[in-house]
Amino acid sequence: MTLNLDVSRIADITVVRCRGRIVFGEEADELRRVVLDLLKTTQRIVLNFAWTEYIDSSGLGVLVASLISAHHHGAQIKLAALGPKTRQVLAIARVDRLFEVYDSADEAVESFDPHPEAATG
Repeated sequence: MTLNLDVSRIADITVVRCRGRIVFGEEADELRRVVLDLLKTTQRIVLNFAWTEYIDSSGLGVLVASLISAHHHGAQIKLAALGPKTRQVLAIARVDRLFEVYDSADEAVESFDPHPEAATG
């Protein structure tokens, strides 16, 4: 199954709904490309994994690389709605410790500071 990425905005927060598998090849490359493009215009990103069936080591690498890119841009990436298989893969690789992980995309969105400019000023 291919990876479909649906991007939406809630105020100044971008939510990326990931549907399918994040695996080596076009799928992982596409997620990386989308995140890098988003970092040009937003500081706050939620990756919603509610419809993600599987993630492999390449997908994990993309998540870590995206997090590093976000830090370089002064941005944040949070993960939401990890399914059991995805949660297990992230936990085994200890990648889950690098991210704030929420049970739902709504919880992740609500977790952002409502006034991000106050944190930088």
